[in-house]
Amino acid sequence: MKTFIIAEAGVNHNGDVVVAKKLVDAAVEAGADAVKFQTFKAGRIVTAKAAKAGYQSENTGAGETQLEMLKRLELSPSAHIELAGHCAKKGIIFLSTPFDAESADMLDMLGMKIFKIPSGEITNKFLIGHIALKRKPIILSTGMSCIGEVEKAIGWINERWMQWDEKPQLTLLHCVSNYPALPEDSNLLAIKTMEKAFRLPVGYSDHTPGIEVAIAAVALGAKVIEKHFTLDTKMEGPDHKASLEPDGFKTMVREIRSVEKSLGDGIKRPVKNEEDIKTAARRSLVAARDIVAGKIISSEDVVVKRPGDGILPEFKDIIVGMRARQNIAADSVIKWEYLKDA
Repeated sequence: MKTFIIAEAGVNHNGDVVVAKKLVDAAVEAGADAVKFQTFKAGRIVTAKAAKAGYQSENTGAGETQLEMLKRLELSPSAHIELAGHCAKKGIIFLSTPFDAESADMLDMLGMKIFKIPSGEITNKFLIGHIALKRKPIILSTGMSCIGEVEKAIGWINERWMQWDEKPQLTLLHCVSNYPALPEDSNLLAIKTMEKAFRLPVGYSDHTPGIEVAIAAVALGAKVIEKHFTLDTKMEGPDHKASLEPDGFKTMVREIRSVEKSLGDGIKRPVKNEEDIKTAARRSLVAARDIVAGKIISSEDVVVKRPGDGILPEFKDIIVGMRARQNIAADSVIKWEYLKDA
């Protein structure tokens, strides 16, 4: 199954729709399946005096509130229409994370096909229920959460979906909500834990520097990879430093596609390109000396040598006691047709 790769543009447009379009173009060039932004009205989601997160203060300064910072990063409804149209023109899926019910309604009206619930909203029963009623696939991010909180959020979604026989797809994202996150905090095995616990597809929202952890997540079975990206990590803004630039994102996509091919179908069997090696590297039963026609084969008549195109070594005890149907030259591979019952 092809990994669904989301280029998380987030607020790395700095409130400028022209920059946002450039991010769309960069995501297309990098080979992402979707590009995702964030949709919110700052006054609906944060109080006037709420402090910034530590990483936000570090990257944007401590001289303003979270509300003031978020107001600078808002995109207008018309900008969303423009972006959705640009994505359609460029052939990439447009996504945006709603942080309030009104924003979810606007994105639904724009025809957005998949809704993303961010890690910070996993305890927001009302927003989760509102989005679930859109009857569209949901990607639920689980940063900062214990498994009980994930279970509760899934339950709120299923409460809304139980009225429908055909339910949309729900996908979980394992996530560590640090910007950047330390590789040693990644705990990628939680992907397998949630897969087993909830019997749902699980992906990974990666905030670590570089691309290694995201690639490892795919090897562990992640069905979705979400990664922040930016046009330039030196730009002003809260998330640029924890993002990949376009060349790095393109490399990540290429390596993920390579890993996907390497995973195969899980059936243990030799591949076609191993057949020549198999013959050269395996062994067969070989005549230790000249064996004349009519002779009963003894254990001393047989050794095990390469190549592997004769009788398998495991059958030595069977051919000992059989009779040679023809002369068998020393150091030649023994074939079944050279033998008969004594």
